[in-house]
Amino acid sequence: MKKNTKSEYKLSPLKIIPLGGLEQIGMNITAFESEDSIIIVDCGLAFPEDDMFGIDLVIPDTTYLEDNIDKVKGFVITHGHEDHIGALPYVLQKINVPVFATRLTMGIIENKLAERGMLETTQRKVVKFGSSVNLGCFRVEFIKTNHSIVDAAALAIYTPAGIVVHTGDFKVDYTPVFGDAIDLQRFAELGRKGVLALLCDSTNAERPGFTPSEKTVGKTIDQLFQEHKDTRIIIATFASNVDRVQQIINSAYKYGRKVVVEGRSMVNIIATASELGCLNVPENTLISVDQLRNYPGNQTVIITTGSQGESMAALSRMAENIHRKISIGEGDTVIFSSSPIPGNEKAVTNVINKLLLKGADVIFQDVHVSGHPCQEDIKLIYTLVQPKYAIPVHGEYRHLKAQAKLVAELGIPRENIFILQSGNVLEMTPEKAEITGDVPVGNILVDGLGVGDVGNIVLRDRQHLAEDGIVIVAFAMAAGSDLVLSSPEITSRGFVYIKEADEMMKNAVGVVEDVLDSCRERGTTDRNRIKSVVRDNLSDFFWKKTQRRPMILPMIIEIDE
Repeated sequence: MKKNTKSEYKLSPLKIIPLGGLEQIGMNITAFESEDSIIIVDCGLAFPEDDMFGIDLVIPDTTYLEDNIDKVKGFVITHGHEDHIGALPYVLQKINVPVFATRLTMGIIENKLAERGMLETTQRKVVKFGSSVNLGCFRVEFIKTNHSIVDAAALAIYTPAGIVVHTGDFKVDYTPVFGDAIDLQRFAELGRKGVLALLCDSTNAERPGFTPSEKTVGKTIDQLFQEHKDTRIIIATFASNVDRVQQIINSAYKYGRKVVVEGRSMVNIIATASELGCLNVPENTLISVDQLRNYPGNQTVIITTGSQGESMAALSRMAENIHRKISIGEGDTVIFSSSPIPGNEKAVTNVINKLLLKGADVIFQDVHVSGHPCQEDIKLIYTLVQPKYAIPVHGEYRHLKAQAKLVAELGIPRENIFILQSGNVLEMTPEKAEITGDVPVGNILVDGLGVGDVGNIVLRDRQHLAEDGIVIVAFAMAAGSDLVLSSPEITSRGFVYIKEADEMMKNAVGVVEDVLDSCRERGTTDRNRIKSVVRDNLSDFFWKKTQRRPMILPMIIEIDE
């Protein structure tokens, strides 16, 4: 990359454009734009809110990138969690540019691309820590960090306006389970060179102190294995937490237990991590779920998905008695090795209660440490990097605000701290930084094979159906005239039980007959008008009788006389 003079800086400002991830936990994606180049850091998804009925996933609106496709040079990925890579298979179909990531991150991405037949059409490059890639006017260096998944990276982005450091999701772990500790020396070296801006993980910015090492969980797990020698152990954790899985396997091997891995995402990630040498499984330790019957319960451990109460995850299916091969009851110890993600508390509690009712011993405290930095870790990174501008990222507004307060206490001027919203365009040079505009952002809803075909109107309809149900009224009319050929028939779902509301439904039929007679008297033949009048009158009738407004669908069957 050419070295810029101060005069050139003024001609080549840097734009930082978050396209998601700043109002929520999830859907992280940020564009960096300068001169004729755009690079994209991460491309994650979010999981649907409670009012998004039937929606499977939420991905970011990438209209801005599509409109500037000639500038886009590539995706640079910090680590392999769904909220940072999950949208890639969808977005790459519209923005087919190279993807750069570390080895395990790329391995997980490739699994996703292979499922969609996109490996041959997607250019990929594995990057080692300490190495850099040149993308247009940018150079991006990958820096070793620690997180709750192996091979997490921070990025030093060399731009025409100066160096920008993006921490990705990280924690400061001096004794990681796998690989080296975070490269604090490199952060310090960058700080001495001069860093224009730091985008730092804010998830735990409200928590004082330091984030404990992942190895502290290993000691707890080992103790639990010792205390529960006479029971079968089922441990639920995040599929991507390879270090946690490694420590569970270590304890299982120590106490002579066979290990079963259950849950599709868990199986896929463990297979990928093992192939890449990120996970060490002793020989003859893993067995298939079908082999469980060959061993006493106290000689086995099941590592499973479902720690967040997901309805179709393996642990939830066990709790509901709908898992085809594993049932849980007395003599089982179930360990939740995770903390509920905000919003999942109710689902997790529901699963715990069902497991307890089945007679299992459930442990859900002190078997997890976070993969994100607490306040002292954040202070350490800022002290080493010494950025001119601070941009808190990754988290809800309260998390970003907490980091901003922390950074101000370190001495960074408040006017140099930017709490952005998705879509903001932050333009900066070495002399100044300001929000200069906005670009289109939003949620694209994924429902089955449909991407973006479910909008607010459909969601409102689904919410309506969920709250008050549906009533269908059908009747036949002579084609092209106002003659009604059959008495109306009314059926409902999710509204009332018809057999117990027989009188009301008879009266409802009378309401429709009166409406049809009125239309005939007026000579109304417009089918849409007739449907509208039927709908309005029936809606008013049901509201007076029940204080509910079901969705009403009039159906006219046209018959040629």
